[in-house]
Amino acid sequence: MKDEELPRRLREAAEAHRPDRARMLARIERGMADGGPAPRSVRPPRAVRPWLRVAGATAAVCGVLAAGAFAVTSAGDDDRARGGPVASAPSPAASTPAARGGLRPEDGPLWTGGVVDPHSNAYWAQSNVTLRTTEPLSALTVELRVALTGGVNSTGSWRSLPEPDFTVSVNESGGYLVYRWTLRAGRSVPAGTHTFAGQYNHAEGDRDATGDYVTARAVRASGGKASVGDYFGRSR
Repeated sequence: MKDEELPRRLREAAEAHRPDRARMLARIERGMADGGPAPRSVRPPRAVRPWLRVAGATAAVCGVLAAGAFAVTSAGDDDRARGGPVASAPSPAASTPAARGGLRPEDGPLWTGGVVDPHSNAYWAQSNVTLRTTEPLSALTVELRVALTGGVNSTGSWRSLPEPDFTVSVNESGGYLVYRWTLRAGRSVPAGTHTFAGQYNHAEGDRDATGDYVTARAVRASGGKASVGDYFGRSR
């Protein structure tokens, strides 16, 4: 071989060489198994890292939502399995005396009746309770219940009997505005006809008072108890 041909052949051999990747990886693995230095870890490209964070957060949120949905579904199924009732607020009609057997306006010496005062108007009303007794009373409690229809709120009350003889309260209970007059200990109610009245605002219009009613419980001075009640009609 001529000396001038050697450079050309070396150049051709170099151009024809292709590295054997598999052999190189095998050599690296053998080196690691022999305790050689481990290759440095490669950090993911920056373009990939935000995507990985979003994917991880999405997976976490999905897991929380799935767990919550499972808990709610399980609770509902558990209630149905036990046959647990669904709680609901009682309506005024369900708690009226009609649902408990009705009222009687007269009992022994005691009688009562209720009516909406004719001077009531489209925004305000007064419910009048008449109580009549043929005997003196040593104890008495009168309760006027006005159904909480639109806009009902108390504006006051009064009674024909002496004010110091009674304690008065007004509160909302069971879908009603409740006026309560209670005779004080040591006082008495004479025989005769007496009036108790509750006043209140209401939504504009002719208010239907058919859901309103009055009850009275008394102890006769001569002994024995009496209990009466009555419903209201429409305003008139």
